[in-house]
Amino acid sequence: MKTEIVNVALDSLRRTARIGGLWVEATEGGLDGQLVFSVENQPVKFNVIIRKELRNHHLLQVEKDAKRFSPLMIVAEYLFPKVKDALREHNLAYLEANGNVFFNEAGRYFFIDTQSRRQVKEDKGNRAFTKTGLKVLFHYLIDPGLLNLPHREIAAIARVAHGNIAYVHNGLKDYGFLLKVQSQELKLIKKKELFEKWMVAYQESLQPSLNMGRFRFSNESFFSNWSAIKLDEETTWWGGESAASLMTNYLRPGLLTLYTLKSREELLREFRLIPDKDGNVVIYKAFGDMQGVKVNNCVHPLLVYADLMNANDNRCRETAELIWNQYLEHEF
Repeated sequence: MKTEIVNVALDSLRRTARIGGLWVEATEGGLDGQLVFSVENQPVKFNVIIRKELRNHHLLQVEKDAKRFSPLMIVAEYLFPKVKDALREHNLAYLEANGNVFFNEAGRYFFIDTQSRRQVKEDKGNRAFTKTGLKVLFHYLIDPGLLNLPHREIAAIARVAHGNIAYVHNGLKDYGFLLKVQSQELKLIKKKELFEKWMVAYQESLQPSLNMGRFRFSNESFFSNWSAIKLDEETTWWGGESAASLMTNYLRPGLLTLYTLKSREELLREFRLIPDKDGNVVIYKAFGDMQGVKVNNCVHPLLVYADLMNANDNRCRETAELIWNQYLEHEF
């Protein structure tokens, strides 16, 4: 339920204010996770505690938590008006499921309080949008014909256990995205809506788990001449801004993105990369075999589009629109 509250709140915020947020579940006690927002291309980071709702008698504990986990944000399905007033008086950040938000942090002030209440429906075991489900859905979105292959074949393509496929199908049916047509053939419906839901969940859930790290080249001239780098077409592909540059010749990448089936150590040796949290190269594990869905040795345009839209950058969004028009619009 907590994860669903965050997902709904971030979806609402994206729609109302065009602000994206990266959600990472906590690995230590006391917190539910962390949120990083991109505001005017600058990150604003919060430790997060999630509540279905917050009452006045909870405020004292929230103030204690804020001192312990500063900067803290409360993410809730619903906050009563007087509670929100009290949180703002104490400069305590919050985000509601409907997209109402307040924070005053790192020189960034943001306040929205115009949205009507949005109910979060508890997801009772739906597994279509788990990390495993998202991997399978990606391959369905780029090739819906896979739906009617034997489950073992689908699982091999997405590199998941074959027992998960039935759960994903049931989840898609529950959400109204999967339909049986003549001869019991399975067909995706509301495909664009499904993709938009996948894109949000991918950024918030799957992509962080695939992150192998940020790096820089030991020889900086490699970055200037990145497009001349020869990738192993069977295992490694350009994504994000770098893929967009190759596909449109419109965007000059500030961050190079790679998706790979190779190990981190292999890539560090191959490209002479040095770990650097502020580096201009980011590497992700490829989720499934991407061969056959590449353009100019890039990941599928669908994933490039998602990477660009999730970057929350005007130039990236402009390029994403070019990719949509050229590669994706006819599919949706």
